[in-house]
Amino acid sequence: MSWHGYLTLWCAVFGAMALLGYGRSLAGMTRAQRTVRVRGRIERVREPRHGSSRRGGISVVVSYRDPSTGLEVIVTNDGERGETVTTAWTGREIGVQFPRGRPHAYRFTSDFQGSSRGLGWPNFAVFLIYVGLVVVAAIDWGWPWALIGFGAPWAVSIACHLPRNVRDVNRRRDTLAAMAAVQGRVIAVLKDVSTDEDGHTATTFTPVVAFTTRACTAVTAHCTSGLRDPAGSYGRDVTIHYAPDDPAVFTLDRAAERRSQGLDLAFNVLALVVTAAAAVVGAAML
Repeated sequence: MSWHGYLTLWCAVFGAMALLGYGRSLAGMTRAQRTVRVRGRIERVREPRHGSSRRGGISVVVSYRDPSTGLEVIVTNDGERGETVTTAWTGREIGVQFPRGRPHAYRFTSDFQGSSRGLGWPNFAVFLIYVGLVVVAAIDWGWPWALIGFGAPWAVSIACHLPRNVRDVNRRRDTLAAMAAVQGRVIAVLKDVSTDEDGHTATTFTPVVAFTTRACTAVTAHCTSGLRDPAGSYGRDVTIHYAPDDPAVFTLDRAAERRSQGLDLAFNVLALVVTAAAAVVGAAML
């Protein structure tokens, strides 16, 4: 089979997958459309044990209601239950999703809305078809078409998202400026040991901080940055800067957070320049 034949097969397979996915979405049969999403409430937070694993996140008890029956369901996050709970306090809302009619087959999520149509995989299949077409154009008509085919769409996409990125950076900087400071304490250091395929082991230490907001909300959270010598930080007093309207947004080093936001914006601008330049170079080479 010639490479044109392989390309035809490539497009046919992913085209069929895309059509099947779009058809399932129109018929309301995708997993996203059959998933119920509700808001749960953390009823109790259990203090992590010093030296235990971070797998599973902070142990919590969550309550929510099944919309179809109105019955209250009370569960924990033991085992594989979707997104890991890394910041918790009594009364915090948490997203819960489960198959329709099966409220105990739950998973936690930070996305309260979620995708309602389940078009992620069909759209990805269409993207793979586009990649195949760009490859054949580059082979048949020359490599500048690869620069145009990949550079131009990415440049347009980044340009469309850049204003939102700027707004997010400005919003984050405003949040950092408005943060309140309270004293916290490292109540546990979690330890995880992993082994790669070559037999080398790596140890990860995750400090757990506890602090009480000025509104008397007791927060327990994993702290993955801002602490020197995390392995030896057990019992250390620290200063926590948190957003008054959402204690899950906190940091131990506001200056580092500001630098991180600036680097994120600079990276997006650089990506726009590089992709746009690739498309221009490709067009000039034709």
